[in-house]
Amino acid sequence: MLKLGWFSTGRGPGSRNLLREVMERKDDGTLDVEFSFVFCNWDNTEEPNPKKDQRQMFFDMVEGYGIPLITLSWKTFRPDLWDSDPSEWRRLYGIEIRKRIQDLGFDLGILAGYMLWIDDETCEQYDFMNLHPALPTGPKGTWQEVIWQLIREGADEQGAMMHIVTPEWDRGTALTYCRFPIRGKGYDELWADLDERLKDRSLDDIIDDIGIELPLFKKIREDGAKHELPLIVETIRQFADGNVHIKEKNLYKGDTRLEGPFDLSEQVDKNIEG
Repeated sequence: MLKLGWFSTGRGPGSRNLLREVMERKDDGTLDVEFSFVFCNWDNTEEPNPKKDQRQMFFDMVEGYGIPLITLSWKTFRPDLWDSDPSEWRRLYGIEIRKRIQDLGFDLGILAGYMLWIDDETCEQYDFMNLHPALPTGPKGTWQEVIWQLIREGADEQGAMMHIVTPEWDRGTALTYCRFPIRGKGYDELWADLDERLKDRSLDDIIDDIGIELPLFKKIREDGAKHELPLIVETIRQFADGNVHIKEKNLYKGDTRLEGPFDLSEQVDKNIEG
């Protein structure tokens, strides 16, 4: 059985949906995992706290499942260092995280909507994986930056990947990925709409004026979001079933180091259709 350490900021329904999905697969026997703990970088006593109600719903869900909930407020932890020495703040915060999880052994850490960087020593001591909303060969950055770059390049496809977390953010070895087209049915008319808008203005003007409400942008994001949750679940399954494991921050199948990530597009598409 694969033991998971689950890290989440618990900001909204996405955090709850992912936890619920994995728990449902665990309970129906199709995912051989257990949760050692859930860690959150808020304790929900902070003010201001615009996501307080959403986070409380997440906390209630965790506790309802009987999973140990560990919190360490980033807002109240050494605020004197947050602005003056962020590297030292992150190092000290990491020490406190490790104190809280060191006796709760886990095989794999999942960053499931966790909005802080993991410090270097914690990255090195434990194996974590994180979602990046692009193909392994795709753009870096936030999901917004990724989509705008795809649009700027006139790309044909988008995807998502799970990668190993290392001190160099978003640069760890890709573990798994899925891909989907952003041309053809449902897309061609949106590209044509963008071309029409570009006749008398630049893409930068459109980004400033319309932003993420641009129909093409919204469609890419919606389809990306549909693929992300099943990709995470199917990736966890690869580890839980013993198909792959992490060794020295690289992906292995048995004793063989794999040269590239697993393409889980077929499994993810079946999950979406189902």
